[in-house]
Amino acid sequence: MIEINLLGYVLSFDFSVLLGPGMFIGLVIALLSGYPVAFCLGGIAVFFALLGIFLGVFEPLFLTALPQRIFGIMSNFTLLAIPAFVFMGAMLETSGIAERLLESMARLLGRIRGGLALAVVLVGSLLAATTGVVAATVTTMGLISLPSMLRAGYDRSLATGVIAASGTLGQIIPPSIVLVVLGDQLGISVGDLFLGSLIPGLLMAFTFAAYVVGISAFRPSLAPQQRPNNLAPLQLVKLVRVMLPPLGLIFLVLGSIFFGVATPTEAGTLGAIGAMALAFFNGGFSRKSLTRVCDETLRTTSMVMAILIGSTAFSLVFRGVGGDQLIADFLLNIPGGRFGFLAVSMLTIFLLGFFIDFFEIAFIVVPLLLPAARELLGVDALLWLGVVIGANLQTSFLTPPFGFALFYLRGVAPTEISTREIYRGALPFVALQVFVLLIIISFPGLVNWLPNLAYS
Repeated sequence: MIEINLLGYVLSFDFSVLLGPGMFIGLVIALLSGYPVAFCLGGIAVFFALLGIFLGVFEPLFLTALPQRIFGIMSNFTLLAIPAFVFMGAMLETSGIAERLLESMARLLGRIRGGLALAVVLVGSLLAATTGVVAATVTTMGLISLPSMLRAGYDRSLATGVIAASGTLGQIIPPSIVLVVLGDQLGISVGDLFLGSLIPGLLMAFTFAAYVVGISAFRPSLAPQQRPNNLAPLQLVKLVRVMLPPLGLIFLVLGSIFFGVATPTEAGTLGAIGAMALAFFNGGFSRKSLTRVCDETLRTTSMVMAILIGSTAFSLVFRGVGGDQLIADFLLNIPGGRFGFLAVSMLTIFLLGFFIDFFEIAFIVVPLLLPAARELLGVDALLWLGVVIGANLQTSFLTPPFGFALFYLRGVAPTEISTREIYRGALPFVALQVFVLLIIISFPGLVNWLPNLAYS
């Protein structure tokens, strides 16, 4: 009798309620397998669409909306900013402008204790404002500044920590590709998101710089002061000539956005043209360098578009099997209301940042959080939420043992530096990022002040 009742229960059970969670679990397993993300998304979508049709809970007409959505992606003017900013950053890196900037700043600040580390923070902030790509910034500074800091006698953990932390500033300091994608997914102005992230980004950089100055003063053995005769002579004219062009490019790009002269996409195009001009006048522009930059831009942009198309198919099927409603109901019923929602969503994004890139998080997770965010936080808070997500991803990218920035640095660091030393060096900066993140969450005015000022 018990076996008959159990069989009846199994036959009467509505397995369709498992399709939504099953899609998410299947995606996690597929991503952990190391298979390309775009194909994981598309493959999971196709499999569960067929399974839903077989169970009679997925309407095939849902799939007819997919071509229209893909066409909407292709005609999205905002997303054109991605290849423009990637091209600008790659050109500055390939032409050697970023390297000369770091070397000149190191000469300027090298005479003070902790000056090399402080130069890394300052140049990391400038590179973040010109490249917006964490991998490029961390790799560039790791190759250029790490050997100099080790020769100067800097503690290995401090040297690697400051490089990895400064490289992650590209997540939040505009013009950041992360912010472009988040603005598109949240349905808010990318220009407003750039404005809103400026003060938090500068606050993050200032916190890093203050820590470097403080730790160098209280623990001098970590950052030995260089002898004057070991320093190259400071050439003020050369320093100005090296620093002014990148600063001018930053002001050209951000100023045109902030003052309403150009959209982020148009400003990105100006930045790309300006980067080519700087490379030309600095002797770093050639057919070979242009080919390399175009190839890198094509690879990055193609990867982003493939992920976006795959995530569009995934979200469409996920919605068709009722997964979006399941997520919304869960988030709306979390104890604590908006604070509970914020805690769960930020923790989820933080943990996912260990395993998948910010493109996947922006294209997969953010759309799932958006309905509950609109209801619990309000439409006006989406700008603040975008900056908080950016700062959260920055922290996740630096946190051991899975932080992407640490992997990038490990790839270019000398073999005598252990992975444990890199992890130990990152921990103080993780604490600083969490501290700044809590400030941003506690004081939304830091995000909203500049956008409100622009519209007043």
